[in-house]
Amino acid sequence: MPDSAENLRGAAGEGATAEPGLWASLKEALRGSQSDYTEGPIGRAILLLSVPMVLEMVMESVFAVVDVFFVAKLGASAVAAVGLTESMLTIVYAVALGLSIGATATVARRIGEGDAEGASRAAVQAIILGIIISLLLGIAGVVLAPRLLALMGATQEVIDQGTGYARVMLGGNVVIMLLFLINAVFRGAGDAAIAMRVLWLANLINILLGPCFIFGLGPFPELGVAGAAVATTIGRGTGALYALSKLLRPGGRVQIARRHLQVDFNLMTRLLRLSASATFQVFIGMASWIGLIRILSGFGSDALAGFTIGMRVIMFALLPSWGMSNAAATMVGQALGAGKPERAERAVWLAGFYNMCFLGLVGLLFIIFAEPIVGLFTTEAAVLRYGKDCLRVVAAGFLFYAYGMVLTQSLNGAGDTRTPTIINLFVFWLWEIPLAYVLAIFFGLGPHGVFIAMTIAFSTLALVSALVFRRGSWKLQKV
Repeated sequence: MPDSAENLRGAAGEGATAEPGLWASLKEALRGSQSDYTEGPIGRAILLLSVPMVLEMVMESVFAVVDVFFVAKLGASAVAAVGLTESMLTIVYAVALGLSIGATATVARRIGEGDAEGASRAAVQAIILGIIISLLLGIAGVVLAPRLLALMGATQEVIDQGTGYARVMLGGNVVIMLLFLINAVFRGAGDAAIAMRVLWLANLINILLGPCFIFGLGPFPELGVAGAAVATTIGRGTGALYALSKLLRPGGRVQIARRHLQVDFNLMTRLLRLSASATFQVFIGMASWIGLIRILSGFGSDALAGFTIGMRVIMFALLPSWGMSNAAATMVGQALGAGKPERAERAVWLAGFYNMCFLGLVGLLFIIFAEPIVGLFTTEAAVLRYGKDCLRVVAAGFLFYAYGMVLTQSLNGAGDTRTPTIINLFVFWLWEIPLAYVLAIFFGLGPHGVFIAMTIAFSTLALVSALVFRRGSWKLQKV
């Protein structure tokens, strides 16, 4: 972490002499900025990048909330079908996130180098790679949808009601892949406001069409739970087409032209190698949740319900932090491309400090008001007890999480996806899950032991990431 407050002040004020006010900067962030993020005040650059990235991530989370809200009117089996399909889509999300990390790092590096042509070529190769993978996954999903639902433990009623939903969502996963990848290109280029507007458009269409296709309003056919998938796919597809049109427009940081539309196997191989570690990195995190839930399931449905509510609240609180982390990753990639590794390092520490201030305040509020917050979701005494315990224990580590999230994503932004993968493998599989089992079962702490293990694991992640980051080997990473 920064050696002194002086480093933070120097980082925040580097470069420019007159920095616009906060409100002017916020308006510029939402409107879209053509600022050069390799120059000028680092604090302002982080603000311009992080605000639209935060709002983009909030919009992405709205998709699942909207689907469940409308589908819940159809009954428990319909909701189960959505939940099981979403669990299968984690494979798509993991691959999309992995490819996105590689695309963001590569595009950011080329933009920092002033090589707009190279950034455009990298964007095309990432999109082609994503389309190929999504088509393979989509074909398998359409053909095997009923069997996959059965393997996930669905009853025959859920299979009958949810097969259409699963086929549309899995078969149309290409729109998910394209949204993730094209928005990753924009983030790497520093055009975060475009990515934000893409998700706004996609969500608006999904919200409008969802009830129409589910319940058959007006001229629309009544498709039931499958209608939610149709509306979501149309919304995401429209967003992807809008995003693609922005890549084709003249004057952007990244502009795709006909000369870029050819397969470059060397570049694609480098992207695939970079993204493979990132994809595994995402899988590690997802799989660790399965291990924790398996331990918690032994303590009954009340413990699981309390954990679920607590973590939903925590994940929404962490969304701004992910936006800040993505902003730091873009800053790192562009600064390294511009040959300014020291600027990259200062940007990371400053983003971590901002993140710590935000999450520290949120964590304090969660600890103080845990009971009324969880009480908004449940009135059952046992669930409330577990939920507020989860919220308080996990929130106690927010100061560490703040730096850990920024540091890990910054290593990815530098193109060093291998190091965070190794750290995640150690922290989550070899440390968190065994520790949770020992505390919960051996020491008899029950679910409280699992929550403690989570806090210790994420704090360990932050400390290890800080030590690795300070070594500085990421500054020499080639992308």
